[in-house]
Amino acid sequence: MLSNKEIICPNNLLDFAHKKKGVKAAVVNAGKPLPMLSVQDAVNENLIEPIFIGDKKEIFKCAEDLKWDISGFEIIHEPIENNTAAIAAKLASEKKIRIIIKGHIHTDVLMKEVLKREYDLLGKTRLSHIWHMTIGQEDKPLIITDGALNVLPNIKTKMHILKNVINFSHRIGIERPKVAILSATEEVLDSVPSSKDAEELTKLAKKENLDADVFGPLAFDNSISKKSAAIKGIKNDVAGMADVLLVPSVETGNGLVKMLIYFSGACAAGVVVGGKVPVVITSRSDEAQARLASIAAAVVALD
Repeated sequence: MLSNKEIICPNNLLDFAHKKKGVKAAVVNAGKPLPMLSVQDAVNENLIEPIFIGDKKEIFKCAEDLKWDISGFEIIHEPIENNTAAIAAKLASEKKIRIIIKGHIHTDVLMKEVLKREYDLLGKTRLSHIWHMTIGQEDKPLIITDGALNVLPNIKTKMHILKNVINFSHRIGIERPKVAILSATEEVLDSVPSSKDAEELTKLAKKENLDADVFGPLAFDNSISKKSAAIKGIKNDVAGMADVLLVPSVETGNGLVKMLIYFSGACAAGVVVGGKVPVVITSRSDEAQARLASIAAAVVALD
């Protein structure tokens, strides 16, 4: 059942990212093969100009193995893994970089630094994570949010997540994204709290006149399948045609994304948005092409 399909970075992300050249980016705890390879790919695509933070000896060793001359790039020597995040956050606060890229470091360690008030990296909306999912190189994306950062968001947080994903969707050319507020059912049931949240979010989105079609609750099948929606008699602007799935919890989003990766060979481009700098927080097991796509997504997310 596991897919053997090669993961490919989608052209739509690269095309939009190419409009911004050589963005300064900090690579947090660089010096491991996969992060270095993805950064090399991003440099070759002229997406970023990296500042490597980590053990200088390991960074040069990885570059040598890749036959990559990094002598023209800045390297900040910090051999202690957990200290590298603070350096990146400080660089971002001083506006010396515009993107933070997670290397070989735990996500919670990195995000703990980014969230510290002393760096002033938080924007007007709460931080949230976006997965830009594609199967083929020319695929239309399916966006899943939030599957990595906000664990069990309340209504207020979900509105921040919604506004962030609408903004990102506009940046990748989806002029009026169709957002499905996901639940286990398309009915509003007191016994299913996520369905009640979805109903309220739908009303709030209409009240605030957001530049998107937003509807919920919808189950996964009738969010993405016109056939399923038709059989169940669900008629609205989103059912069966969703560009975005706004999930009720991190477990839901994480599970959907991992299933698409491992069963379908999907490319998952992941980025944290809503702050003053996008943060790329790929999994340590992600393929290099997915890491490249995540860097592209971060470049696209820039103001």
